[in-house]
Amino acid sequence: MNENANASGAHRPGTERPFFVYGTLRPGGRHHDRLLRGRTTAEDEAVLPDAVLHDGPGYPYAVAAPGAGPVTGTLLTAAPGVYTALLDALDLLEIPAGYERTVRAIVRLRDGARVSAWVYLAAPDAELGPPIPGGDWFGRADA
Repeated sequence: MNENANASGAHRPGTERPFFVYGTLRPGGRHHDRLLRGRTTAEDEAVLPDAVLHDGPGYPYAVAAPGAGPVTGTLLTAAPGVYTALLDALDLLEIPAGYERTVRAIVRLRDGARVSAWVYLAAPDAELGPPIPGGDWFGRADA
C-alpha cells in the first residue's frame, strides 16, 4: 500500500478510499467543519502504525517510520457523490502546506480492521518540528 498521488494530485478511477486525518482536519480541529462537515458518512477513531508525529507551523506532520507510532487520528468516509470534490479540497489544503498524499494501512479502533486509506504525510522538504510524544496532536502539552 505505497501508492502515491501523482504530481497533479489525481487518483485513478475506482480507487475511492477513506481518508485518515490526524491534525486540524480531525473533528474538533480548525479545518474540520469548513471542509468536512456534511461531507462524510463515517468518522471513526483510528491509528496510523509505523509513523511518528512531528510538530509543525500550527499543524502536525506525520512521517513514515517502521516500528514507530502509532499516530492517533480519524478515519473519514466520504459521503456519496462528494468524493472527488472532497479529495480536491483536501489536496488544495494539504499539498501546498508540505504534504504528499499516499495510501497507507490504517487501523480502525472500533474493530481492529486494517483499512487502506489516503493519508497526507510530510513531503521530503517539509520543515519538521520536534516529535510529539504519544503521537496525538490533540494530546500535546500546548493543545
